[in-house]
Amino acid sequence: MTDTLTPVEGAAVEASDGPQKLKRSIGVVGGTLLTLSCVTPASTLFVVVPDLFGSLGTATALTIAIGSLLCIAVAFCYSELGTLIPSAGGEYAMVSTLAGRLAGWLVFVLSLLVVMVVPPVIAMGTADYLAPIVHLDPAMTGAGVMLLATLAGLLDLRANAWITGVFLVLEVIAAAVVAVLGFAHAERGPASLVSMEVAGADGHADTVTGLLVVSGLAIALFVTQGFSTAVYLSEELENPRRNVARTVLATLGISAVIILVPVVAITLGASDLQELTGGDLSAMVTAWSNSAVGTFVSLCVALAIINAGIVMVIQNSRVLYASARDKAWPRTVNDVLARLGRFGSPWVATLAVGVPGAALCFVNLDTLYGVTGVSVTGMYLLVAVAALLARRGSHRHTRAWRMPLWPAMPVLLIVVLGYILTQQETAHLLWTGGITAAATLYWALYLRPRRDTRWLVTLPEDARD
Repeated sequence: MTDTLTPVEGAAVEASDGPQKLKRSIGVVGGTLLTLSCVTPASTLFVVVPDLFGSLGTATALTIAIGSLLCIAVAFCYSELGTLIPSAGGEYAMVSTLAGRLAGWLVFVLSLLVVMVVPPVIAMGTADYLAPIVHLDPAMTGAGVMLLATLAGLLDLRANAWITGVFLVLEVIAAAVVAVLGFAHAERGPASLVSMEVAGADGHADTVTGLLVVSGLAIALFVTQGFSTAVYLSEELENPRRNVARTVLATLGISAVIILVPVVAITLGASDLQELTGGDLSAMVTAWSNSAVGTFVSLCVALAIINAGIVMVIQNSRVLYASARDKAWPRTVNDVLARLGRFGSPWVATLAVGVPGAALCFVNLDTLYGVTGVSVTGMYLLVAVAALLARRGSHRHTRAWRMPLWPAMPVLLIVVLGYILTQQETAHLLWTGGITAAATLYWALYLRPRRDTRWLVTLPEDARD
């Protein structure tokens, strides 16, 4: 776990002959637009949150609020580590440098699970929100969205920042419409937000226990998870030592408001507990207004989902590109994945992320949700461990944004996230654990014996001062 991270001389020559460099072409505004689009507040609100309403009922807003508070501590860790180690590898580059190469490899596997699973999870919701116009198969529609996002991901990053910015405005408008309508048609008072009730199978109210809330925190953490995109884009952000932290923290604050306020409004405005637990947000919006408004909101959400797919493919291709640059695979694979296209994007890595994502649209959605929740929680836990180690040795004197309340903040995160993991469903833990075990075997049998030429986590030249 404490293998050296210093590449040998021969390896450095191989690396210099390999991948091209990403361009620094975006500032805080562009980075925030791209990162917010990856959080995709409206599509998260309309695709992920309804499942939380189904299991947590009136406790959904409270669970998301607790998750958002935990994410502040997570964002502090990302901000410090992302400015200390600004790499397109994101979490794995940070953890490898600070906690050892094996820990970094395991984080890479967890992040790869997240980046491969989340886009199809979101994309499959498109058909529901196109229903006012045309009825489509959810899996086929999700696959189409993934392929469209893949094509857009091949373009220049600056162009994508403007495209996603326009879509982002539309999805914020949709979330605002839902919030206004929900508050205007409130059926219950603020006390209902802590009433901890969900509609049972017999139609009567069941109590939401504290353990259910803790279990739901894994998905609640996933609700605002996309703020980590700022770290993945750190090699393309201007002045990353300053702008990564600004982008991470600004994105978390904005996305939490855009998601949490409508959730509160929906909780107060649902006609009864059964309707709230059912989570059919389109039907609620139509009932509060009319079919035209309902259609407008649905179309905005459909665009938001497409927007999220574009940004997630952009982010995820950077992770795969960085792994090839850092020699995670056999040489031929590394050379192919590290290629950049005419627009400066890693085009092979983009295809390698987008096409399998389209195939995952045909996998059971509950399994995808569960594996994502476990993977995000485990990844955050390892990032917190790295943050705990971020001020040792030479790193103590490196210029970086420094979090308040260190080391208490990462220690608290480690304890809380470890407990959340113990409360997840066994099947989801086994799926994620099995994949992690296979990755550990790959490490033991292929990467570790080639430690001088494989898995050499590096930083771009202009980020080493």
